[in-house]
Amino acid sequence: MKRVLVISTSPRTKSNSDALADEFVRGAREAGHEVEKICLRDKNIQFCKGCLVCQRDGVKAMFNQGDCSAACPIQDDAASVVQKMHEADVVCWATPIYYYEMSGQMKVMIDRGNPLFTSDYRFRDIYMLSSAAESEESTPKRAEAGLSGWIDCFAKTELKGTVFAGGVTSAGDIEGHPSLLKAYEMGKKL
Repeated sequence: MKRVLVISTSPRTKSNSDALADEFVRGAREAGHEVEKICLRDKNIQFCKGCLVCQRDGVKAMFNQGDCSAACPIQDDAASVVQKMHEADVVCWATPIYYYEMSGQMKVMIDRGNPLFTSDYRFRDIYMLSSAAESEESTPKRAEAGLSGWIDCFAKTELKGTVFAGGVTSAGDIEGHPSLLKAYEMGKKL
């Protein structure tokens, strides 16, 4: 059994990328994994200030002992999300594609995950689910490259899979889209 954390980054309720996340969650739970889904739209996540307090030795030790809030002077919901990332075996990001890139919410959360860099993180497998109005196969590539840049900073980690739903604009457009089955099957095969 793996600990799976799914981070949905869409600012919209009932979004298309969130539907992909729900299918991934369903598949992972059916496979017997412990799964938690977090929606960033329900969280107060502020921008990283670049102070690098999270890289100091004393703070790193506290973080690795489970006190992530001490790893950042910004008191918001990011610390609890980062702690859950630290403890997960699998992290799955779900994002809408805006202007051929990941959502701003996803990028801010990635930046706020800076304390993970020097920690004894547990995660190994990273997945990405994305949706966009555009349907070209190349549409999610920049977002995937951005996520890969983050993954490259974690030597024990790799991008294990992606699912893209193109041609979905309004919330709910994804209903019946073949990407939903792909997301479910990817979750089931963890």
